[in-house]
Amino acid sequence: METKKYTFSTEIKVRDYEVDVQGIVNNARYLHYLEHTRHEFCDSIGYSFRDMHMQGYDPVLSRAEIDYMTPLTLGDTMVSCLNIRRRGPRYIFQQDIYRADGVQVLRALITVVILHDGKLSRGDELQSAFGPYLSNNDR
Repeated sequence: METKKYTFSTEIKVRDYEVDVQGIVNNARYLHYLEHTRHEFCDSIGYSFRDMHMQGYDPVLSRAEIDYMTPLTLGDTMVSCLNIRRRGPRYIFQQDIYRADGVQVLRALITVVILHDGKLSRGDELQSAFGPYLSNNDR
């Protein structure tokens, strides 16, 4: 794996139902892996998506840019990593996935906006939870 530093990482194993007839993970499944990583990150800092929703805040995906580099196959273990920064009302997750042997599988930029009680918000209320984890130039 690269020597790049990440705010959070988690291991995920490819399951049989995620593999297509070609024996590789279908491209749409990677969105699930990326989302799972963001949810695990939020859980790890003590502020789950459920907690946010109960307080009227819902992070929603507004943009996903994914560069696929090499496929995952059945039984592969991956390490899914992320960093987070903020640009105005958007939280941007720079996410990378690596196979267990260190080969990079993909890189992604995931942009999330915050709805407060169903209306677009600047997301300032989440700053207290995410602030300590934002890239230095975004604090």
